[in-house]
Amino acid sequence: MKLVNKILPSYAVLPLISAFAYNCMIYWGSNALCKNLLHYDFTMEFDRNIPFIPETILFYFLAYLFWIINYILIGRGEKEKFYRFITADILSRTVCFFFFVFMPTTNVRPELHGNSIWIQMVEWLYRVDEPANLFPSIHCLVSWFCVIGIKNRKDIPDWYKGFSFVFALLICISTQTLKQHYIIDLIGGIVLAEITFWIANHCELYCYIQQVFETIYARLKNIKMQRRKMCEEE
Repeated sequence: MKLVNKILPSYAVLPLISAFAYNCMIYWGSNALCKNLLHYDFTMEFDRNIPFIPETILFYFLAYLFWIINYILIGRGEKEKFYRFITADILSRTVCFFFFVFMPTTNVRPELHGNSIWIQMVEWLYRVDEPANLFPSIHCLVSWFCVIGIKNRKDIPDWYKGFSFVFALLICISTQTLKQHYIIDLIGGIVLAEITFWIANHCELYCYIQQVFETIYARLKNIKMQRRKMCEEE
């Protein structure tokens, strides 16, 4: 735990873990609920003209490391701004849930040919990730949060902010060139990130989220103190 606290302030640990768990619950839960429902395909001519580029799977997979690093950086910022960010993150996934359940989407993936390492990686991706829950794209949503979550931070160098912007764009492009998402999914993810981030920074909704986590922290602290007292009495 001491190692974790060196990386993150204690108040950021539980909210970040909870945000990850909530994301998984929304994605996999809605997928299970809608498995047998009619799914809509929003493929447009623009999407058909985008080439399939298996090599871009590198950016798609590196997105997970990128998210971890930037969410930790966001967690190391000011407490109020962090809770506003977490509020936006949770709010965005809640909106995603309603889209996933009431407007489930799918697409038609290309046939894969060849046996290169890139094709094998795409084959694995297609096996483990069904073509569902496409709109809005969570890959694009989270990547854009990684950009706007640090853009006003004075303690983060401009070169890294620029890198985050470029890398987020590469991730978004990879969702298109891997045929994981279509352009409407990409736009939807970015727009949703911007809207929920704006809402979280222009209202006091974050106070309720912060209160919930601080109550949990207080109870955990009391439990820890009680256990320590019991050990001392023994």
